[in-house]
Amino acid sequence: MLRDDRTDGGDRRPASRNVLGEPLEICSLKPMTGFYRDGCCDTGREDFGSHTVCAVLTSAFLEFSKSRGNDLSTPMPEFGFPGLKTSDRWCLCAPRWREAFEAKKHPVWSCAPLMRLLWLTAP
Repeated sequence: MLRDDRTDGGDRRPASRNVLGEPLEICSLKPMTGFYRDGCCDTGREDFGSHTVCAVLTSAFLEFSKSRGNDLSTPMPEFGFPGLKTSDRWCLCAPRWREAFEAKKHPVWSCAPLMRLLWLTAP
């Protein structure tokens, strides 16, 4: 599913692109993900964590993230957060994905929804 990048009025921002140079696809709507909570792993100046990696979560990654202080598996209904489980797709912060990769606890990433900025700025 492709993201609808239309805006109200004449001020249209350029469509975000994935690592293949194609329009950014939706990572997940259920659970709703993305820094902007629009289902896409898009980023902007206010996204200091760079939520650009669409990943299929694994139990190893969820445990790793929790051990690093970011418990993604516990529901927080007061914030509308259902808690994540294995096989959910979720937009991760690029530095956390890399940290998990180095610890061999990384989840699989999905290429089509992966933000192009990540690919262009990777060391």
